[in-house]
Amino acid sequence: MSAELIAHSAIAAAVAWGAGLRLYAVVFALGLLHRLSIFPLPPSLEMLSHPLVMGLAGLLALAEFFGDKVPWIDSISDSIHTFIRIPAGAALAAAFFTDGGMAMQTAALLLGGTVAAGTHIAKAGSRVMLNASPEPVTNVSASLGEEALLVSGGWLALHYPLIFLTLLTLFMLTVAYFLRRLWHAFRRRTS
Repeated sequence: MSAELIAHSAIAAAVAWGAGLRLYAVVFALGLLHRLSIFPLPPSLEMLSHPLVMGLAGLLALAEFFGDKVPWIDSISDSIHTFIRIPAGAALAAAFFTDGGMAMQTAALLLGGTVAAGTHIAKAGSRVMLNASPEPVTNVSASLGEEALLVSGGWLALHYPLIFLTLLTLFMLTVAYFLRRLWHAFRRRTS
């Protein structure tokens, strides 16, 4: 695998991963970085730098930033965003490979959706457990930790793509392991 393909894959994976955490912040950041000529987007994603898209993404990112700190709002938001973050992560990842042909784009779509789903499920699942606690400190801390993770993950994908892809693979394996355990526990309870 060439260094360029690794770098390209890391960015697409980071965007899908980030969409599973904070979709609107990712869209806003991509648009802003492109608009400031810091990170050029592929032509298929240049519309993210349009002022209307950036304005809406920015407003939704702010709403999500503050709503994510309130347990019941966070739970409702995660439920609704199950149907938004996963397909959006898949579409964003695929859009990074429009020049790679249909096979490459389809692979990116499938992997991007899987990564976004894994991230969203891990976020929403851990938040359900944290939201059971009556005090707000754990929820706010988890939310701020997710935001710090999003920024550091994006930086890592840009500067050290192979390390990011390795860590993302370990994350996805961990999510798969815990989902399997959860499924087995659920089946034992319902039997």
